[in-house]
Amino acid sequence: MNSAEKVFIVGCGDVGIRVARHLFATGCHISGFVRTAENADRLQQLGISPVLGNLDEPESLVNLPTAGAIVYYFAPPPGGGFKDTRLRNWCAAISPDARPARVIYLSTSGVYGDCGEMTVTEETPPNPQTSRAKRRFDAETFLAEWGKKERVPVIILRVTGIYGPGRLPVMHLMNGTPLLNAHEAPSTNRIHAEDLARVCIAAADKGVDGDIINVSDGEHGTMTQYFNAVADLLGIPRPPQVNREEAARLMPPLLYSYFSESRRMDNRRMLKHLGIALLYPTLAEGLPSCRPDDWQTPPAKGGNHP
Repeated sequence: MNSAEKVFIVGCGDVGIRVARHLFATGCHISGFVRTAENADRLQQLGISPVLGNLDEPESLVNLPTAGAIVYYFAPPPGGGFKDTRLRNWCAAISPDARPARVIYLSTSGVYGDCGEMTVTEETPPNPQTSRAKRRFDAETFLAEWGKKERVPVIILRVTGIYGPGRLPVMHLMNGTPLLNAHEAPSTNRIHAEDLARVCIAAADKGVDGDIINVSDGEHGTMTQYFNAVADLLGIPRPPQVNREEAARLMPPLLYSYFSESRRMDNRRMLKHLGIALLYPTLAEGLPSCRPDDWQTPPAKGGNHP
């Protein structure tokens, strides 16, 4: 990426800010789309030009700085239904003379559905089963078709679970939320937020139109192992473990849904095609970077739970 390029980050939160910090050194102009004045002020303080709007309100999507820009689309779909109306609103707001140079879209590995213990490559047929995965696959399909029609290259990144500083399941652990027994928990994969930001930039530099790339550190584990590792990192009790019947009854529905599908992601295309050398290829290497310096283990209540 050279200094003449413009960058527009739609949904400029944690990952977007990480991308921007890497790109500051290139001298390119970076804009970030956010929904609230508070977040706009934060971007301004970081040196990112804020663009304030609401993807649910098409009338607010005016004068977007997309013309000739590298666009990183990180905004999530809306919370209901099976279509990403936000992405549709964004695409509709782009006039023919404001086409981006390319779009990097952050999707989810959830579009593959439950794959058991089979290895999931980019050739594995999508089979989204949860409503959120169906919205993501809808967004992938719509954006790819829009890109072909408007002659805008689109690169899709199917991302596994993201962890990093400020992205740990601390509240679930503090609440003593039970987890599915380790031997019953399905396979999952993760990626450190810093590595994800570097993958996004590499995709903009080396990706080609139509690319679909799995994003993962390549280490297979389970959600139960992950929660236990975070608890150990923070020095708080590990969550209690229950069988699947109890888990369905006791766990929050969203959390339980992450225990309903199994995937073992293959990241070889990411490593080879994008030339990525991961900073954190394993959870054991990545978690220490997430520990807050000011973390204090809370006093135990009743001797068992924080």
